[in-house]
Amino acid sequence: MAELVYRPVVGFARTLFKVWDLRIDCQGSENIPRSGGAVLVSNHISYLDFVFNGLAALPQKRLVRFMAKESVFRHRISGPLMRGMKHIPVDREQGEAAYQHALRSLRSGEIVGVFPEATISQSFTLKSFKSGAARLAQEAGVPLIPMAVWGTQRLWTKGHPRNFKRSHTPITIRVGEAIEASRDKYAGAITRQVRERVQELLEAAQRAYPVRPKGPEDTWWMPAHLGGTAPTPEQVREAEAR
Repeated sequence: MAELVYRPVVGFARTLFKVWDLRIDCQGSENIPRSGGAVLVSNHISYLDFVFNGLAALPQKRLVRFMAKESVFRHRISGPLMRGMKHIPVDREQGEAAYQHALRSLRSGEIVGVFPEATISQSFTLKSFKSGAARLAQEAGVPLIPMAVWGTQRLWTKGHPRNFKRSHTPITIRVGEAIEASRDKYAGAITRQVRERVQELLEAAQRAYPVRPKGPEDTWWMPAHLGGTAPTPEQVREAEAR
């Protein structure tokens, strides 16, 4: 029954992409398994990342069940859609329920999408990764699929207005080869391995990105270490501590 909701939403999203004239460059979709469970692990720079993560799985005819904060499921518009697509609500006060939900999905052969940074990175660089994705993969006996998105922050991200105009915005997606989550390894070691791979994919996506800021007023979406004016990770931490 879920696919009666999911597939029309996918079709609607693709129509919007055409309306917005997005230039989507996705490479590595063949690394997503055509069958069986897997944990899809991505960086997080935009409210729309899950849409593009899911798009990368479509060539393999897979639909991704994303773990998302519980408040999204209570919204009068997004809530019914999220539940209908079998995404997984995460209550940070009661995280075990979400973990068990994701574990059941993986064991039933689903792909579960996880943002191990937990929140959007306002510096557009990788934050530290939580180990939940690695532990899920270990317990379910499924691989981790690393991926990175770039350009999505220009559409809608934390602290900046939405840009849903016909803007020809490029979106770059890179999917890496599967990483096995061996039970004889520490989850922390696997998490570090996955983060390193996501970092490599993110750098590859940034190198492939076809445009640069148009001028000084357009540098906000570039991280400081690449010459942009996005806050540094240290500045973000200082602001959050106030």
